[in-house]
Amino acid sequence: MSSFPEIVPMSANASPMPAYAEPAPAPSGKELVLKVIPMPADTNGNGDIFGGWVMAQVDLAGSVIPARIIRGRMATVAVKEFIFKQPVRVGDILSFYSSVQRIGRTSITVDVEVFAESFRTQGHFVKVTQALLTYVAIDDDGKPREIPR
Repeated sequence: MSSFPEIVPMSANASPMPAYAEPAPAPSGKELVLKVIPMPADTNGNGDIFGGWVMAQVDLAGSVIPARIIRGRMATVAVKEFIFKQPVRVGDILSFYSSVQRIGRTSITVDVEVFAESFRTQGHFVKVTQALLTYVAIDDDGKPREIPR
């Protein structure tokens, strides 16, 4: 006779999974291109996330779709508009959505929208920023080149 307790699968004793809020739908016509969580090292003196840190993440997110189209080196050449709507806090889950606005001979302009959700209220999204960025396809010498069609 064994002195070990009976082994029961955890699922037999587990309580039902809590009901989580369904994530909000993506902005119409946009693709989720990046998710990131800012950390304490990314904060300013007020404890909010540096705007420059957010801008860098937007630049990375904005380059995802153009990279598929350009298929090579590219450079950010313009930020036509950058609107901060809400502060970003440490630990927020940031979701970056992007869409192509225009494809030119050598450049691509994209719109990026950023939504935050906290760990405590996952599924509740707040738009924190939006930007319009332009990327130019460049050759190995850093000169503009035509985008492959």
